[in-house]
Amino acid sequence: MKSLAKYYSCYRRIGALAFPLFLGQLGTIAVGFADNIMVGHYSTPALASASFVNNIFNIAIFSCVGFTYGLTPLIGAIFTRGQHASIGRMLRTGLVVNTVFSLVVIALMVALYFNLHRMGQPEELLPLIRPYYLIVLAGMLPVMLFNVFAQWSYAINDTALPTWILLSANALNILGNYALIYGNLGAPELGLTGAGFSTLLARILSAAAMMWVFFGTRRGAPYRGGFSHGRPEPGQWKHIAATGFPVSMQMTFETASFSGCAVMAGWLGATSLAAYQIVVISGMLGFCIYYSIGGAMAIPVSHAAGEGDNAAMRRSAYAGYHMILAAMLVASLLFITCGRHIMGLFSNDPAVVGLAVTLIIPVVLYQFGDATQITFANALRGTSRVMPMLYIAFVSYIVVGLPLSYLFAFTLGMALYGIVLSFSVCLMLAGILYYIYFLRATAAK
Repeated sequence: MKSLAKYYSCYRRIGALAFPLFLGQLGTIAVGFADNIMVGHYSTPALASASFVNNIFNIAIFSCVGFTYGLTPLIGAIFTRGQHASIGRMLRTGLVVNTVFSLVVIALMVALYFNLHRMGQPEELLPLIRPYYLIVLAGMLPVMLFNVFAQWSYAINDTALPTWILLSANALNILGNYALIYGNLGAPELGLTGAGFSTLLARILSAAAMMWVFFGTRRGAPYRGGFSHGRPEPGQWKHIAATGFPVSMQMTFETASFSGCAVMAGWLGATSLAAYQIVVISGMLGFCIYYSIGGAMAIPVSHAAGEGDNAAMRRSAYAGYHMILAAMLVASLLFITCGRHIMGLFSNDPAVVGLAVTLIIPVVLYQFGDATQITFANALRGTSRVMPMLYIAFVSYIVVGLPLSYLFAFTLGMALYGIVLSFSVCLMLAGILYYIYFLRATAAK
């Protein structure tokens, strides 16, 4: 207990920052559960189609969201010096750079749309996949806009504002699902397409609300002058890109590994694909909790980095890890004791639920690796020394993770169980490598 005493102030600070993020992540979990429960009970083909499209788009969306994360440590370091005009200029340049990056990603997703029939998915799902794909595509720019302004809010220690906007949008999303999937409240019955329209509307309103706070309220007033006037500092766009791109690629490679596994699950049939979606959304229960703590922990790390205090950076990271490990134990116990009931919520198809329930053990096994890689990926992000994240993620998730999933599932004949089991290896490998590089980044000079 004495050895932990030096972390108490860090626990309090991270906890205060993490609580609003946790509420936002809890809202994300709730809307994810609601989406999949409503779609799953509508039909198994709808759930399988949603699994394929959402997992493919997770690559693109997390790529764009990860790019926005590069702003947090940069703005956070400026905030410690009280330079509000510089924050406004940084935000404006960040908005331009992120818009260009997102448009490139959108162009790639448009090209992929015309090749969906080549990806080996069940033919009967394509008529459901295609319209849903286009609707999710339309929501990518609003996601980017919301997250750019959310990073500004996080970096100035206001984690509550984006959270309440997200919670409000999530509530609207669930109501829209109820109306548009099943044809309630006088709305047409649109099934999976209705779920897509509901999510799109929620994303547009979230972005609009966040931008209104910055441009139309007193909260954003100190920063609007720098945003509207003055030239950006020389090389600022390169600095933002150099910080955001490795984080983006780290999240892209991690998500690509999970999404590639979804494609492999589709090779096993619609039942396996639907069960995989249940497992992924159930696993998000742990991931979202860990990430809310990790995202909060990155803020004091970035502030300490702005002051050049290596000891404080490590202290904040270790405190965050302690908290994430505690959350991991709670999540693992929840999966062990209630996993069967959780997974039974998503479908009334006994074959799908039965297959999902067999995957509880590998889901529990990968929680420790997930907790470790989230902690030290966010710790590295807080230091702004993020280039190693790109290489670590590529090796862990693409070079090791995807081939291992194929080996377990098809070569060793473990099918979907083998795919989920492989997550333990690649996540833990990434976590260890992030930790090593964090120690290097914070070594005393």
